[in-house]
Amino acid sequence: MKTKKVPVSILGMLTFLVFGLCLTVPESFAASETNGDIAILDRSSKAFVNVVKKAKPAVVHITVEKTTQGGDPGGQIPEELFNHPFFEQFFGPQFRQQLPRGREFKQRGQGSGFIISKDGVILTNNHVVEGADTIKVILSDNREFEAKVIGTDPQTDVALVKIEDPKNLPVLPLGDSSNLEVGEWVIAIGNPFGLSQTVTVGVVSATGRSSVGISEYEDFIQTDAAINPGNSGGPLINGRGEVVGINTALFSRTGGYMGIGFAIPIDMVKSIEEQLQQKGKVVRGWLGVVIQNVDKNLAESFGLKKAGGILVSEVQENSPASAAGLRQGDIILRLNDTPLTDVSDLRNRVAMIEPGSTALLHVIREGRERKIQVTVGEQPSGFSTSEEKPTEDINNLDKFGMTLQELTPELAEKFDYRPNSGLIVSDVRPGSAADAATLKPGYLVEEIDKVQVRNMSDLKKALAQAKNPNKILLRVRFGEYSTYVVLEAK
Repeated sequence: MKTKKVPVSILGMLTFLVFGLCLTVPESFAASETNGDIAILDRSSKAFVNVVKKAKPAVVHITVEKTTQGGDPGGQIPEELFNHPFFEQFFGPQFRQQLPRGREFKQRGQGSGFIISKDGVILTNNHVVEGADTIKVILSDNREFEAKVIGTDPQTDVALVKIEDPKNLPVLPLGDSSNLEVGEWVIAIGNPFGLSQTVTVGVVSATGRSSVGISEYEDFIQTDAAINPGNSGGPLINGRGEVVGINTALFSRTGGYMGIGFAIPIDMVKSIEEQLQQKGKVVRGWLGVVIQNVDKNLAESFGLKKAGGILVSEVQENSPASAAGLRQGDIILRLNDTPLTDVSDLRNRVAMIEPGSTALLHVIREGRERKIQVTVGEQPSGFSTSEEKPTEDINNLDKFGMTLQELTPELAEKFDYRPNSGLIVSDVRPGSAADAATLKPGYLVEEIDKVQVRNMSDLKKALAQAKNPNKILLRVRFGEYSTYVVLEAK
């Protein structure tokens, strides 16, 4: 059978068409894909622009003036006072060089804020307006107003100020910070270094940041949107144009932006703002316990399978906790069926409970879980979370780098302890386990492995009964409060 031949001209034409299609089709696809990407980027950019256009008019520039004493010619005020990060945030990194010494002078500071109601109420940071003699608010349209303080809450660094006789004020809506997710886009608007209406964009780096050391009640949103001195008090805004936080502080070794900023979540602010408007102050719930996180060592000492929960190291007398039957050594797991992450989580949640309300605590006591109902009290005013080496040392805990001695009446009076209430720390060796646990001479050891120790005989018995002689659990008192510490011999 003969094979039918295709003319060369036809083969050439087919080859040209095939190669032509291979070359032209992908190019059209690539062009289409590129145009699509550009369109997406353009829409995203326009979305940010639209949010900023609506939000900026409600963001204000706040300037303050206060009378203060410049320095201390007698050398009575330590220089460290002027190194507080809030001073640099508020007045800039060079303010210390500008301080006149030994005379009264005017300090001028600046910050940001945002309008939350048509009648001129503005949210900002307490450290922006604290102690100010005069407060001036400058709107985005350059209108200027004198402002007065409605109320402040130093424990969260929130303040509420108000301008008089405003007209046609723009307002920023408050969002829901509980829905924020790590990686979500946010926008910070403020007046860093006096540069008004500055906009920066970033993402939420973390939520629930505590133990930062900025305020007493911390649950910060962490963001990489640039926050610089002067941004304090300005809004952190989500993609819907709602305020999700108040920009408060930056982590910096230079006084400028280093990629980490903190904002107070707006859910915390809402309750504070409402109370400041109605009462001029904030009333918080209170249990009356000293608490600490349960780490791995504490968990083992209390017979728990894993770290977690909040350990009650002390119950104050005549407190809501004592009335409810809460005890030292109880480990709190949940509050009203809500799991607790750490000490800050419990403190923040209790503080938000209205005094007089009841709360249900889920605790572990002696290895068994139980429920305790407590009537939450009102936090006392002035509430805060807050040496000479004795002689006659006896090297009884040398393996842990610590020496104890009996508490004499003289020592009890000197250190303000109850007589016969424990053994006093007389020496701590540098680099030891006791030193690593930050124990110091003058601290009082009340228990060893849950056995009360009042004298050296008690100490010997407690050590003899210890399950592990190289690892002991102490309950230690310092000042008004006590805490649990685990020491492990090196």
